[in-house]
Amino acid sequence: KRERIRRQTYATRDAARRDIFDYIEMFYNSKRRHSSNNQLSPVKYEERYQQRLLSV
Repeated sequence: KRERIRRQTYATRDAARRDIFDYIEMFYNSKRRHSSNNQLSPVKYEERYQQRLLSV
C-alpha cells in the first residue's frame, strides 16, 4: 500500500480507498498458493486458521 500512496494525492478519502482496494485486488491473488502456507492459498489458509481457533 505504501508504495501506491506515497507519490499519490487523492481528492477524497473515497478515491483513496478505491485506489488502494484496486491495488490490493490486483497484486494480492487470493487463489495463488504460497510455500510459506503449506501450498495453501491465502483464503484457504485463513479458513483453516479460523477453524482451528473455533475448535479450541
